[in-house]
Amino acid sequence: MAKPLDLDEQEQLDQIKHFWAKYGNAISAVLIVVFGALAAWNGWQYWQNKQASEAAVLFDEFERAANAGEMERMQRALTDMKNQYGGTVLTAQAALLVAKTHADREQPVPAREALNWVVQSAKDDALQAIARLRLSALDMQDQAWDAALAQLSAPMPAAFTGLAADRRGDVLLAQGRSDEARQAYEAAYRALGDQDPYRTLVVAKLAAMGVDAQRLGAP
Repeated sequence: MAKPLDLDEQEQLDQIKHFWAKYGNAISAVLIVVFGALAAWNGWQYWQNKQASEAAVLFDEFERAANAGEMERMQRALTDMKNQYGGTVLTAQAALLVAKTHADREQPVPAREALNWVVQSAKDDALQAIARLRLSALDMQDQAWDAALAQLSAPMPAAFTGLAADRRGDVLLAQGRSDEARQAYEAAYRALGDQDPYRTLVVAKLAAMGVDAQRLGAP
């Protein structure tokens, strides 16, 4: 036989009933949102991991083709990766490698195609920056100075600002805009860290223009 509630217990039970009647629907709604968000996050994480794992299988095929120098096979593997796993870092890395291979073979058109895909479709800002720097190099070969400067003017992660400034200096110098080129090289010097080996090249460029980089001050 159940023990009857005393007055204190009955009062606490009544308070709980009153509280739940007043706030129960709101609490339930919040819990649904919270647990729904957790489920969505876990689902997204699972999907991302699954995409990355499946893309890695295709990337292995891509690497084998690259090591064998089989360009058509590389291109087919890259096309499959774009169609199925276009949002993964591995696909963007594969596109950069295809672009480099084409550029090394003096095939600028397919190289540009691969680099433009990275700029437009890659989710990683650093990979986009690498693609823009390489596109600017192709533009310089074509003496498309405005196009090169446009690529270098796009927003980039801080780690690439020094490289972009140095390349901007190269473009300006090729146009005969020496003062602007010097300013770009000085900006590159300040942006590159003391331990960055590329900074030595910038120092040499400044020296050729009669500028002592050591007097520019700490980066």
